Amino acid sequence: MEGLDILKNEYLETVQNKSTTLSLLGRGGGMEMMKQTVLKDKLMFLYPGEEDTQEFFYILKGELVLQDSDKSINLGPDDFISTCNLSEPVQMIAKTDVSILSVSNSLVFHTISEEIKELQRVGGLVEKKDKYTHKHSMRVSQYAIKIAKKLKLDRQRMDDLFIASILHDIGKINVPGEVLNKPGKLTKEEFDLVKKHPGDGAEMLRKTAYSKLAGIVEQHHERINGKGYPFGLKEDEILLEAKIIGVCDTFDAMTEDRSYRKAFSAEYAMEEIRRLSGVQYDPEVVQAFEEVLLQEEIIK
Repeated sequence: MEGLDILKNEYLETVQNKSTTLSLLGRGGGMEMMKQTVLKDKLMFLYPGEEDTQEFFYILKGELVLQDSDKSINLGPDDFISTCNLSEPVQMIAKTDVSILSVSNSLVFHTISEEIKELQRVGGLVEKKDKYTHKHSMRVSQYAIKIAKKLKLDRQRMDDLFIASILHDIGKINVPGEVLNKPGKLTKEEFDLVKKHPGDGAEMLRKTAYSKLAGIVEQHHERINGKGYPFGLKEDEILLEAKIIGVCDTFDAMTEDRSYRKAFSAEYAMEEIRRLSGVQYDPEVVQAFEEVLLQEEIIK
C-alpha cells in the first residue's frame, strides 16, 4: 500500500561494537527511530546534543542502573527516559542484556553509520584525487544548511540536505584523476566522463539506507533552463535541495583555485550567480544565498 512500509525482523542498517548494537528502524519528519541492545555489565551514555535536541528511550527488556549525581536509579521494562537540552553526559550500566527503543529529533544514527562512513571515505578519496577540492563538500554543506534555514525548510529536509551535500560528489571516484586535474579545457569525451558523476553517486546511495537522498545527488548539476545534466530537467522538475547544492557548489568552485585558473573573489562569484538567477539558478535560492553571504560579511 502506498505510504506504508513494513519491516519484518530486519532493519535499515545495523552498527555494532563489543558492547552495543544499534539498529535504524526508520527516518522521517526530522526524527530517527532506533533499537539499541546493550550487553550485560557494559556502559551506556546519554550525551548532550545541539540546542532543542530531544531523545526518548523506552526499555523493552532488561535492567539498567542510571547514575544521577550521588544516587543510583534502577530502570527496567516499560520504564521511560526523555532528554531535552541535556547539560552533561549521563552514565548507565546494564545489569542484564538490555533492549531499548529510542527516538531522536537529531541526526544520531548517521554519525555512526557504517554506510555513511564508507561513503564519506569515498568522498575523501575523491578529494585526494582532485587536489583542488579539499574540504569542498563540507563547505558546500555548510552553505546549503544556511540557505535552507533562510527558506524555512523543515528539519527532515534540512537533515537530508546536509547528508546529500556532503556526499554530492562521491561519484567522481569513477573519474580519472588526470581528467579531474587537467589544466586545460576538457575534450567532449572527458567532459562526458565528468557528467556521469551525479548518476554514479546516486547509484552508490541507492544501495544504502539513505537511498531516498539519491535524487538530490543525481540532480545537483541540473539547471532550471534545462541545460544542466544528466537529464536536462527544468524548473520544478528539479528538487529544491538539488537547486540549493547547485548554487553552493558553483560558488565554492569559483572561489577556490583550480588547475586551469586562480580563485575568483567572493564578490565576483556572487555577481555571476546573480546574473544567472532565473536562467540557470532558482531566484529564491540565489536571494537566500546572497543574504547569507552578506550577513557573514563574505561579500559587501
